[in-house]
Amino acid sequence: MHKELKGWVEFLGIEEPELKALHGDASSREYYRVQKGEKSFIVMDASAMKEVVPQMIGVNMRLQKAQIRTPQIRSFELHKGFMLLEDIGSKHLFDNASREYYEKAIHTLVEMQKSPTKELPPYDAAFLLDEMNLMLEWYLKEHLGQKVECVEGRMLLGVFMLISKEVLAQPQETFVHRDYHSKNLMIDANDEIVVIDYQDARVGGITYDLVSLLRDAYVALDPRERKRFIKLYMELKGIEVDEATFMRWFDFTGLQRHIKILGIFARLSIRDGKDAYLDSIPLVLQYILEVAEKYPELEALVALLRPEEKDSIGFLL
Repeated sequence: MHKELKGWVEFLGIEEPELKALHGDASSREYYRVQKGEKSFIVMDASAMKEVVPQMIGVNMRLQKAQIRTPQIRSFELHKGFMLLEDIGSKHLFDNASREYYEKAIHTLVEMQKSPTKELPPYDAAFLLDEMNLMLEWYLKEHLGQKVECVEGRMLLGVFMLISKEVLAQPQETFVHRDYHSKNLMIDANDEIVVIDYQDARVGGITYDLVSLLRDAYVALDPRERKRFIKLYMELKGIEVDEATFMRWFDFTGLQRHIKILGIFARLSIRDGKDAYLDSIPLVLQYILEVAEKYPELEALVALLRPEEKDSIGFLL
């Protein structure tokens, strides 16, 4: 906790605040719950990455224009990296993975994609490739200790460029949350979906947030349910392309995301000491292999991630 955080909360009129630490996320931000009479609030300490505060304010304004429910921002201190937020509670989609709530999440996604995107950074080829390279550096080299030869490196680059090309083939110019999954969707007292952790939004492909939700690193949906939710999304959006084309967009976008996540989860463990994220690697790797095996052009990726069918962390035998 930043040494000035408690004083700032007192300055806001909450006398002798008792800040109760909440379970954090993958970032360096810290969250606390504080009471003021009968009401409670969430205090965010982003002093280690102050730039998050103006980012959150800016993206929040975009979401409000699309009438997306987010925790209301009560106060903030830009120079310190502090923020006081509405307390939504502790109910997440992750803990309440029902068909009803997933349908609400799909409806919310469709509306969220109407958010203004002017001047948002693009999910372009360079950024897609940079994200996928996290797997090479942190998962293969650092986590598995795997020596990647020149031939394998060139092969991976070719696969990454192919995936990037496929991701960019779908309609772009869409608001992308970038982490639209079960742990970033809360449920308020009115049973409505509340979107959090939206500060890194970009403009990009229409399937990115959909695949984040339906091939979630933390929740394994039944394939039949996933297909049903994809169909609902396509109907709500008025998608006119054939199912095979849409599923190719969905699959390759999911590959890009999950390849990145392998690197991120490994980095969170190695660099930040957050080993709990390693528990989610098996499901993420399973997603990659299941999808890659559908496409002959990705055979080399399968061979690299599952050499000689041997046991490795992250593969469900």
